Amino acid sequence: MDEGLLYIHLTPVTRALLEGKTMTQVLMAIRIAHRALRRNTLRSALTMLGVIIGVAAVVAMLAIGQGAQAAIRAQIASLGSHTLVIQPGSMTQSGVRYGWGSRTTLRMVDVQAILNECPAIAYATPLLRGGFQVVYTNQNWPTTVQGTGIEYPTIREWALASGEWFTSQEIDAASKVAVLGETVRAKLFGSVDPVGQIMQVGNIPFRVMGVLEPKGQSAWGQDQDDIILIPYTTMQKKVWKTTSIHSILAAAGSSAELPQAIEQITALLRQRHRLQPWQENDFSIQPLADMAAVEEESTRVMTLLLGSIASISLLVGGIGIMNIMLVSVTERTREIGIRLAVGAKQKDILWQFLVEALTLSLSGGVVGIVLGLAGSQLVSTTAGWPLLISWSAMALAFAFSGAVGIFFGFYPARKAAQLDPIQALRYE
Repeated sequence: MDEGLLYIHLTPVTRALLEGKTMTQVLMAIRIAHRALRRNTLRSALTMLGVIIGVAAVVAMLAIGQGAQAAIRAQIASLGSHTLVIQPGSMTQSGVRYGWGSRTTLRMVDVQAILNECPAIAYATPLLRGGFQVVYTNQNWPTTVQGTGIEYPTIREWALASGEWFTSQEIDAASKVAVLGETVRAKLFGSVDPVGQIMQVGNIPFRVMGVLEPKGQSAWGQDQDDIILIPYTTMQKKVWKTTSIHSILAAAGSSAELPQAIEQITALLRQRHRLQPWQENDFSIQPLADMAAVEEESTRVMTLLLGSIASISLLVGGIGIMNIMLVSVTERTREIGIRLAVGAKQKDILWQFLVEALTLSLSGGVVGIVLGLAGSQLVSTTAGWPLLISWSAMALAFAFSGAVGIFFGFYPARKAAQLDPIQALRYE
């Protein structure tokens, strides 16, 4: 076969390469890649499977993980970015140290002192907490009852869905009134409007004054709506019969004043509790947002870990691509020899096989993204987990699948490009 006749029989992509038509070269290289892959459809599909699984796993893990982080950030906002919890100190008995709150070192006068002598503090309220069985007609529910003051909804930024909050007059009178969380309302009253109804907390009747807006779970998994709030004086005089308080909830004027507020409260309480310089604090101060931020950081690290583990599947898929491309080079040795003999350059052969590897990996990436979105949506629906679809995460997974195709396809493509034309033409 003379050179002119051989040129006529060359594939369009080869003629494009020889004529230097760059755009045509790219388009025809893609068409040839698809034609070569369609000749072995099952083999190509199995090769893409590793990439599909890897991309799907990465997209699903990142969607679920970022959803969890977004939920925790919302919970941090619901706790208040400048809110502090002051707890009494720990107690040691028979050589055993108990946790924070095991001592009763806080009093109502400490709350007043914090409000009067700590300029960085805007609000402060006492907290007393206990678990009780509450009853309404034939319904009952175990919940947490918390005694607090009129500043509580302001500090927690917690609005009322219906009714009203108890007043300072009702606190002074130790009135038996209560505000319900949404969970308690649903469990006890169902479709009945609870405002004005009488329920039993232990053996004590309380009149329901209002219902709080739902807040959902806290960053550490606690149902914030499973709560009943009553005046702290009622808790002290008629429920617990004590003069102490369990903790103090305080709010700085702004997030920027939070460090200053902690310093002021620490100095004030050490002075009031007559602690010597060498003595430890008999109280602890913890920003609520910091407690939730620890959970957010843990979730972020877990998301990265799961995403890294899922990306291993992409590497396995890349190895599969390399294996199939090496087989393809062997099968098409004579074709490569003909192309080199009529003037195709090594970079043309390299480009053609890279396009085929890239087509495999990117096709797998597209299918993997679709399956990852479907899988994450299924998990979110069945398990009730929060979900956040991130376009940047999908773009990253797609780009990574392309990089895998280039990385693992380069060696087979280079091997094809470096074939000796004479030996390739003799290959059977």
